[in-house]
Amino acid sequence: MSARHREALAHLLYGIGEGGGFVQLTGEVGTGKTTLCRCLLEQLPDGVDVALILNPMLNAFELVATICDELKISYPADASSIKTLIDVLNEHLLRTHAAGHRTVLIIDEAQNLSAEVLEQIRLLTNLETTQYKLLQIILIGQPELKALLERSDMRQLAQRVTARYHLEPLRSDEVRAYIEHRLRVSGWKGNLFSTPAMNDVLRLSGGIPRMINILCDRALLGAYVEERKRVDRRIVRKAAGEVLPAQDQAAPLHWVWRAAAVMVIAAPLGWWSWVNRDRLWGAETVNAEIAEVTDAEAASEPHGAMEVGKDESQAMLTATVTVPQETLAKTEVDPGAESVVNDEEAPEPDLDILLANAGRSNDLQAWVALFELWGASLWLDGELQPCEQAKREGLRCLVRKGNWTQLRAFNRPALLELVDDSGRHVSVVLRQLKDEQAELVVAGQQITVGRDQVDTRWYGTFVLLWKPPVETGVLRLGDRGPGVRWLRSQLDDQIGGTNPAKDPSLFDTELERRVKLFQARHALRQDGVVGSETLIHLNSHAASGDSPVLQPVSS
Repeated sequence: MSARHREALAHLLYGIGEGGGFVQLTGEVGTGKTTLCRCLLEQLPDGVDVALILNPMLNAFELVATICDELKISYPADASSIKTLIDVLNEHLLRTHAAGHRTVLIIDEAQNLSAEVLEQIRLLTNLETTQYKLLQIILIGQPELKALLERSDMRQLAQRVTARYHLEPLRSDEVRAYIEHRLRVSGWKGNLFSTPAMNDVLRLSGGIPRMINILCDRALLGAYVEERKRVDRRIVRKAAGEVLPAQDQAAPLHWVWRAAAVMVIAAPLGWWSWVNRDRLWGAETVNAEIAEVTDAEAASEPHGAMEVGKDESQAMLTATVTVPQETLAKTEVDPGAESVVNDEEAPEPDLDILLANAGRSNDLQAWVALFELWGASLWLDGELQPCEQAKREGLRCLVRKGNWTQLRAFNRPALLELVDDSGRHVSVVLRQLKDEQAELVVAGQQITVGRDQVDTRWYGTFVLLWKPPVETGVLRLGDRGPGVRWLRSQLDDQIGGTNPAKDPSLFDTELERRVKLFQARHALRQDGVVGSETLIHLNSHAASGDSPVLQPVSS
């Protein structure tokens, strides 16, 4: 769930806890109201009886009869008056209340209730003891429900609403997190949608989860049929033409028919093609992608896996650069090649012009420049991607979405993703920060610009390289080895004091406490787990001096 879905669920649970009156949840079609209802049912505490009505197209008598049926209340088969049903319902509610149970009535699609039925529902809240209401009612519906309850003849009911929440569509960052979550649940590690494609999904779907599902499903089908590794903007727009009501309904469902033909004809070749997919991919370019699969710990945070400031226990980054196919060769990039141009007679380069003129090989140039800052070489073999090659050089990649504060805290050169006037994403290297000035490498040229110029083009995405100080993975309570000894010595130097232990190579509870203290000082997630972010900060303050930095480390 997004933050808004969690907030809406909290309103529902709060309303139930109040014990009486109405709770109102509204939202556009497809925003997840019914899904929230199911989540609510799963989280109801013991001792709560629920009557769920999914079809509210009923008259007053049918409604009360349905409530009795849902609660398994017996009533005369020949009952013809509402009073008969109300009497047995009231008796049942008094009996369950005496037994310590609460009863909740949930009505979905409540915007379809007639005024007569709504008045009957209001009267049901009059079933009470001297201290407690016997029936809690939750109304879930489309925005028309809000308008209905705002009518003057509905003011008596509206005054009894104890909690209201209107579910808005997903924001842009939530759309990305939503799509990536569903891909992870399906078993895919990475991101099958380019950033421009993601932006089009947001625009075309309006942030409505149901429309996102429909659009992405058809786009994935289209990418499969066209034998594409990733979904780009063209595929998304073609998918929109087939499935979205605002598009041309006469568009032929060509992908469906082609997919069926492919499945019948090519199924025997499927396994072999998948195993050899990299060799068989003959496109002229390799699509640009920077995607991260974070650990479950980070993914559980309110703002998703891309939020900065949480120390992940493990990450896998896949980065593919845009490189003309003819450029790919098993040739090492010459570290002395002209990747930065400094011609004193040339006019001062302009950031906007450089971004607009960045060619197809710009992403490659940016990665080469970033590797050079670490004294490392990038090979253009078309097989291992930059972050995989970084491991061969003793380096690691870290992907984040944040701001200047996080960049200063990491204090490492970073690859930023800027957006030019046409909406195209261009990779640049942030070499240094000097007060309010940023030194960049853009399209092979070095340029110093004000941070405010970058702010208008940068939406927070960055990748940085870092060098693990010791050959170790994540360190946590109970671990043992030389990495733990190194950790003890670093904490002794950086937070003061010592941590004598019977076994210095054991990660004990006292060491965990000191790790949390270090994390608190550096605004990291205080979980006591030494992952990539904690290691980077520990290494930044170590006196090794072998890592390039954005700003000199003060002694």
